[in-house]
Amino acid sequence: MSEKTNVIVDGFGGGMHVSGAPLTTENAEQAAPGLLLNALDRAIVRVRPMATPLDQISRMGHTRPVDAMEVDYYSVDTRVDRDTVLSVEKMAAPDGSDGPAPYAVKVEHPARFEPTDTFTATGIAGDILMYIAEKKADGTLVCYAGGDAAPDDIAGNEVIRMGRAATQLDVQTPQFAALPARSTNYCQIFKAQVEQSVVMKLSHKEIGWDFTDQQEAAVYDMRLGMEKQFLFGVKGKVYDPGKGETVTLTGGIWKQAGREIEVTLDSFDSKALVDMLCAVFSENSGSRRKVLIAGSKLVAALNKIEHTHVITARDQVTSWGIDFSELQSKFGRLYVVYSDIFDVMGMASDGIVVDPEYIQKHVFIPFSAETLDLRGSGQRNTEAMVLTEASCLTLRYPDAHARIIGV
Repeated sequence: MSEKTNVIVDGFGGGMHVSGAPLTTENAEQAAPGLLLNALDRAIVRVRPMATPLDQISRMGHTRPVDAMEVDYYSVDTRVDRDTVLSVEKMAAPDGSDGPAPYAVKVEHPARFEPTDTFTATGIAGDILMYIAEKKADGTLVCYAGGDAAPDDIAGNEVIRMGRAATQLDVQTPQFAALPARSTNYCQIFKAQVEQSVVMKLSHKEIGWDFTDQQEAAVYDMRLGMEKQFLFGVKGKVYDPGKGETVTLTGGIWKQAGREIEVTLDSFDSKALVDMLCAVFSENSGSRRKVLIAGSKLVAALNKIEHTHVITARDQVTSWGIDFSELQSKFGRLYVVYSDIFDVMGMASDGIVVDPEYIQKHVFIPFSAETLDLRGSGQRNTEAMVLTEASCLTLRYPDAHARIIGV
């Protein structure tokens, strides 16, 4: 019998190909680990998904296996594109030049600007565009003005960085690189044990309640606990002296969200809803489809609003196995789902807007079910199964997510 050859072949774009053999689950897992969804995970997401929307979305979204309980993750924001002008002073024209004189512009954060950048100003009469020819060591920007407005008028105003402008002979421009910020989270080991005696199994029951039903109830209870932890957990480590081990606690995404939006529920009307949607979708590079997980008072306030031609509501949209109410606006689509966990936490007026594209689930131990042989080991005459998962959630782009605080 010939020796088995390697059938996995590299691709030009970093992908993998199977050559000279049929595609099987074994070589698929070798070529693309994680491509095949675990059968147990497929069963888990069918267990009461409406009660645990965050856990549901994370299981069906971006999942990454990790090799340690402590997870390092990186998030990067877009570069800040606005600043405030502190002063503007007209300079003398360069020697031998009969062109316009430059202006010395001092801004609050000089690091946001580089030579060849251009910027415009808000709140002034007329049009203006300033071109940065030089940036001095003290952060002063040497600028030339375009447009019909007076450059002196931009002092004290907000300016917005525009596109870079180069001359015909320029071949280089100041370098730009975005470095992500490093954060950490801990994976937490979640467990649930299902057990019933053999006598209970053999006994006649009025209804068809068997071990499988017990498993479903245990999975549901386990997911509820995970949902609370993924939302409001506090990252930390606790030493258990009785067991002589350290327990890791995962941090929730509530504090990871980069933005916070306050809404007044007593006067929450269509105008306030537009303002909230504007804040949710604007000034970040998130997607145009986001999810609001909210408590009962916030959901009630949304339901009392009379929708207009600007904002339309659809009764039900099903995605990730969850039935949402959808708010369609010019800014984007907001999927709304009620979570009684916010009520349980005393936060019925609050909610969190998450961008499913930027939720990352890190899994150290995939959700698994292990049968315990308690009868064979002489401990108890029972059937037992332990459900285990070690995981945590992180937000890859914090500003794409927001806490909604009802006041």
